[in-house]
Amino acid sequence: MRAPAPVPDGVRTPLPGRRIRTPVDGVHHLAARSEEVLGALPVAAADRAAAAGLPPWRAVEHLASRTLLRFLLREAGEDAGDGPVAALPGGRPYLPGRPGPGVSLSHSAGWVAAAVGRGRDVGVDVQVPAPVGDRLLRLCCLPGDADALAALPEDARRLGFARVFAVQEACVKALGEGLSGRPWTVPVPLDPRTGTWHRVHWSAPPDDPHDDRDAVPVACAWTEWPKVTVGAPGNE
Repeated sequence: MRAPAPVPDGVRTPLPGRRIRTPVDGVHHLAARSEEVLGALPVAAADRAAAAGLPPWRAVEHLASRTLLRFLLREAGEDAGDGPVAALPGGRPYLPGRPGPGVSLSHSAGWVAAAVGRGRDVGVDVQVPAPVGDRLLRLCCLPGDADALAALPEDARRLGFARVFAVQEACVKALGEGLSGRPWTVPVPLDPRTGTWHRVHWSAPPDDPHDDRDAVPVACAWTEWPKVTVGAPGNE
């Protein structure tokens, strides 16, 4: 079987201003507003059935995140068709009967993100900036960074913390651990771009200069060892 064609970093999508990010060969991630996704991409019947009975706000998150994931899988040459996107007991998504690609989902205040990793586990996280107190700053940030963030104006403090926490969440999700993996213990510098934590690599691309109207921090992390088809639960 021929290997899927590589997806260039920053390739445009049917979502205005949104681009697929490819931090390393075989790993792709994408984020967009839920309303953009559902307005531009077809929704699978399996996802509609799975969302039936959910509260309206949760149904939107569910449909948008999985619709974005299916689009990303197609672009990466890993088309899931109309097959189900299931979850382990702790919430970590996977594709039943498709052990090859690792997948991850995230949602935050009207935004969704998805990631695909060919032959490896991945984690993705999108964080819409929100108010953050001193206690949370000191819990999650490196020594000295909490003070630096606390001294910033409110909007800059929120954005700076969201960038850090998106990386922390993505890293533990790549290991399938979710909050049980204590994301606040992952050391992440201010204004993060790339790094390594244990055997996880991560990337937090800067805001897209072509579309900075409503950009939010997004981070992706991936493992180097073969993906785990069953194991410790994680979360979306």
